[in-house]
Amino acid sequence: MRRFHPALHRLAQCVPLVCGGVFFAIALWRLWQEFQTYRLADVLQSLGEISHPYLLGAIALTICNYTTLAGYDLLAIRYIRHPLAVPKTMLAGFVSYAISNSVGFTLLSGSAVRYHFYSRWGLSAGDIVNVIAFCNLSFWVGLCAVGGVMFLIEPADVPDFLHLPIESVHPLGVVFLSTLLGYFVWNLWGRGRSLRIGGWVIPHLPLRLSLMQITVTVIDWLLSAGSLYMLLPHPVPLSYLGFFDIFLLAQVSGILSNVPGGLGVFETVMLVLLPKSITPATLLGTLLAFRGIYYFLPLAIALLSFGFYEWRHHCSSSKP
Repeated sequence: MRRFHPALHRLAQCVPLVCGGVFFAIALWRLWQEFQTYRLADVLQSLGEISHPYLLGAIALTICNYTTLAGYDLLAIRYIRHPLAVPKTMLAGFVSYAISNSVGFTLLSGSAVRYHFYSRWGLSAGDIVNVIAFCNLSFWVGLCAVGGVMFLIEPADVPDFLHLPIESVHPLGVVFLSTLLGYFVWNLWGRGRSLRIGGWVIPHLPLRLSLMQITVTVIDWLLSAGSLYMLLPHPVPLSYLGFFDIFLLAQVSGILSNVPGGLGVFETVMLVLLPKSITPATLLGTLLAFRGIYYFLPLAIALLSFGFYEWRHHCSSSKP
């Protein structure tokens, strides 16, 4: 295998961070332009105007969403045929996703949490690698499924500040569905062997497990979008499907920007593409509520759960 010069290797590692910084700076500049005419009091007022039933509805959908996210790990444990107890698997899945969603750098943060839990519970290094590969693959498979369908039937315009060579997300829909089709074809005729693409390992899954994987990921995306849709001012001036398409594009932009949680990039895309009847001050209050409910609340619960588990483990291991 050809080895690259160490300087080029370090440069390749820095490129995602530099691109993330550029996207973050552009997004903050755009947000500053949009919101500089609005007072903090206006934003806080719009935040306070969200009715309690809709807040509770967003929290309920978030709880369902993170329960669904833990389903990735349940399927992964089933894939490696390990008899790990369901509560332990759910704990590892919830904590890893709650941390990685807020902190970003999923391959690093989420993988570190999974390794910490699963190695303590007796999984081998090979099994842990397969679990991590399965969970990361599930995310992209789900994105290709929902993004491919939505970007074809409801193609939103691509904001100019993203500087992409396309005017709408329709070509992305074609790419996503083609990738998903290739994934299914390979699963049918891959003869049980994992596929390696550079540093990525794509595990080969039985067809039934692949369908379950896509089902979980589609539910995941629908619930996460629903939690934000619930917080928009009612009556919402666009359908859920129309909103879902914008939500997907904003999430994809945030993911590709490499900014933790897509902060700034996600909000800017939502601001540009949502109907102008939703004022920037109102939208900012809604997005602040969404950040608190969908990111910070699960993160706080995950850190408390992690700390409680570590405390119990320490107490049990220190007993004679």
